Amino acid sequence: MLKYRRLEKNDIDQFIDIRIGQLREEGATEDIDLKPYLRDYYSRHMKDGTFVSWLAVDDGKIVGTSGMSFVEKPPYFSCPTGRIGLLSSMFTDKDYRRRGIAKELLGRVVADAKEYGCGCVQITASDMGVLLYTDFGFKKNGNFMQYNF
Repeated sequence: MLKYRRLEKNDIDQFIDIRIGQLREEGATEDIDLKPYLRDYYSRHMKDGTFVSWLAVDDGKIVGTSGMSFVEKPPYFSCPTGRIGLLSSMFTDKDYRRRGIAKELLGRVVADAKEYGCGCVQITASDMGVLLYTDFGFKKNGNFMQYNF
């Protein structure tokens, strides 16, 4: 029976494996071992409350993940609190897709962002996720740019 619960410290290694699998599925190029970086990030930010995650679990197996990082910028008109939820790690096991799991997980982390005081939630959506986010009420923002070091 499918259950929903928060990510816990003892889930981090399995969560990382799922996250790396998700990145591979989305076509990411692997040029470093990302595991230690992810482990450090999740450990620190779960501890200080700036990262939350809900999981879908079936008989002890994680079959769906979500993640929300909380950041703060100077306030602006469309986000007067300056608090932003950065959505990530939205993933559902192939055998469990099209059952409403992602929508349920999304609703839970968005509620966490609202409770945290975020004025908006942002995501860089995969092609597969665009319909989910659009149906939920997300709007495209064509201004996203990134600089890499």
